[in-house]
Order: sequence, then C-alpha cells, then structure tokens
Amino acid sequence: MSRRKRDSGRVAELAAGPFPPDFDPATLELSDPDPWLTLYLDRSIPIDDSAKAALLRSMRRPSRARLLPFVRPVARAFIILNTVVRILIPNRWHSSARLHRLIYWGLKTFVTPEANYLILRHFHIGSEILAFIADNVPGFKADTVPLHPNTLEDLIDDVFLQHDLNIFIFIAQLSAHLRRQGKDLAPRGKLNFRTITDAEFPIEAMPEGRWNFVDLQTAIEAYTPLYQLFLRNNDFWRASNSLQLDETIGIYVAKLLGSPFHLAFANNRHPMIPLATLRAGFRLMLHGLAAEQLHYHLRQWKRGEFDHLSRTAPASDA
Repeated sequence: MSRRKRDSGRVAELAAGPFPPDFDPATLELSDPDPWLTLYLDRSIPIDDSAKAALLRSMRRPSRARLLPFVRPVARAFIILNTVVRILIPNRWHSSARLHRLIYWGLKTFVTPEANYLILRHFHIGSEILAFIADNVPGFKADTVPLHPNTLEDLIDDVFLQHDLNIFIFIAQLSAHLRRQGKDLAPRGKLNFRTITDAEFPIEAMPEGRWNFVDLQTAIEAYTPLYQLFLRNNDFWRASNSLQLDETIGIYVAKLLGSPFHLAFANNRHPMIPLATLRAGFRLMLHGLAAEQLHYHLRQWKRGEFDHLSRTAPASDA
C-alpha cells in the first residue's frame, strides 16, 4: 500500500468521530495541512471543546492576519504615550464607567461572536476557580464579587475592573487567613467541586452583524491602551500585573489537588518581578488560555478522572 493511501485511511478513520464542520479531519490536506485544524484535533492540552473551537476560529479570522500586524505597534505606541501622560498628570482624568460602556459598544459592534463568547466565559471561569479554592479552605470567605455575565450588556457594571480587584483581594485575604491559622494549603481527603461547572455556561447568543469581524487577539491589543487611558494608573498597573498571578493561583490549586501537573499551563509567572505593560495584550491571551486549561483540569478532577492521584495524596484538614 502506498504512503498516500495509508495517510488517506488514517484521515478517514479520524473523520468517523463527531467534529464541527469547520474542523472536520476529512478536510485535511496532506500536502498543506491546516495548522488550526491540527491544533483542534490534538488533545494533549486539556481544554473545553467549545472554547477550543471558538479560540481557533478566532485565530483563523482574516483580521488577525491582515489587521493585527498594524494594530499591535500602534496600540503599543499609545501605551507609551499614555504612560508619559500619566507621569505628567497622574490620575487627573479617569472613568471606569465610560471605559466599560465603550468596551460594551465596541464588542457588540465590531468583535466576532466567538471572541465575545470567550470573553464572557473567562469571567465565569475566573469566579469558579477562586470559589473552588475558597470552598476547600475551612473557615475562609473572601470579599470578592462573583462575576457571571451572560450578555455583553452585563459587562457595563465594571466587570473588567472588578475581575482584577477580585484576584488581589482573594490572594491577600486568603494569605492572611492561612498565616493567622499557622497553616498552608494541602491536599484534602475529599475536595469540594460544587462551584466547578461541568457543562456549558448560560451565555446568550452574541451579535453577528456585517461589522462583527474583529478577532479576539486584535480586539485585546486595541483595547489595552484604552484600558490604560480610562483607568487610574494604579488600576492599569494592577490589571497588567495580575496576569502574572496565574502562577500563584496554579500553585494554590496544585497544593489542594496534591498534583503539580497543571502548573505547566501557567505561562505568566514571577509576579514579584513585574513585566513591562507593552506586551500586556499578548499576556492577556496567555492568561485566558491558562484559565481555560485550569478550569477544564478541575472538571476532569470533578468527574473522577484523577481519583488515582487523590487516593495516593496524604489528606489534610488545613
């Protein structure tokens, strides 16, 4: 049997499973394989199928290839300009309300449905991961605000800013609680996964008009300098550097699970050495991906797919 016939047989075998039409392995061209199709079919990275398909559809969008190369340098130039302005007149002008209304209008008018879907998912996921950690620390409750936006209009209520505040409040209060107890996070006999949703979030259908053409990465790069412009200097600095707390949250979860496997997902690291804000847009993309991976990993634990590890980990009441 020729190599081409053997390859065709493998493609036909893959095509037997349930696949979205735009990620059908039967469309794989052996002489020019689609990178996004390959990444969708690969299952080495734990991530929800609908989120993965949405992310890769966004990556396929023409705007990412044709618009992002021009948007990125312009956006970074504005970050530098905004920084100079903030040095000269710090916190002289800011408005979170105007920022969130502008974000809502821009997402509704220009951004693709799959990108908007991923943005709303991110707030659900972030809230659930923090709630999972809190549920498994006896006597602890953080003064955070759960964020579960199901429509773009829900974002108007300072959701982006509150998301950043939540992470710092949570880490500060959890750390103070553990210090007062003289304890650290450790594996527990039975973990509480009640806050981890192992299904689709109730997110409504996103706008899909003639102008909704901007992909997720281009939108994030474009919005980063606007975020800086409309917020106080401390708020933007906190938002940018909160991305490096992916490592911190990953360590918390690793201690509870008794397994460091998912720490490989965190590409934003070393929060005590803040990175420059110029690459905040790209790091935000990595942050979103890491959150999706960690959440799906917790869903796997909830299903019992890692019970063999929990049986070998020593239980603790900490």
